[in-house]
This record gives sequence, structure tokens and C-alpha cells, in this order.
Amino acid sequence: MATTSLKLPDSLKERIAKLAEAAGKTPHAYMVDAIEQEASRSEKYQAFLAEAEASWQAYQATGLAYDADEVNAYFRAKLQGVELPKPALKKYK
Repeated sequence: MATTSLKLPDSLKERIAKLAEAAGKTPHAYMVDAIEQEASRSEKYQAFLAEAEASWQAYQATGLAYDADEVNAYFRAKLQGVELPKPALKKYK
């Protein structure tokens, strides 16, 4: 495993020590977990952005999209146990 050093302000180091103790972890384990969680969150966000861009590109190429009012009505009905046909793609361009 590679070693990385972090220079932390004393106030942050104290906060981490208290939080780590409350979580039953060492400060090191607490920081590793925090970095892992943030890296995972950032990766998911980047994947979300990539999917949104791909969707936008597909719309630009085809002009096909779902009507927001129909989608909202479909999900409201679904939540109430009412069966509606799924919304259909429509040409908007």
C-alpha cells in the first residue's frame, strides 16, 4: 500500500480524532473511509454526467423524448396503484 501524508490544521485533526473515536475507528481509518466515500461519490457523479451527456446527444440526433407531463402522470398513477400505459417516445425536433 502506498503512503501519503496529509498536513492538517490542528483544529481539523482534533475534529477527526473526536469523530473517529465516536465511530470506534482510528483517525487513519476514519480518513481512509472518508476519502473512499468521497471518491465513490465523485465517480457516481461523473457517471451521472456522462449518462446525461449521452442522453442529450441521443436527443440531439433523434429528436425523441418523453413528455414530462405524461411521465409524471404515469408515476403518480403507479404510486396510487392505477395502471396506465407507459408513456411513448415522441418526436420533438
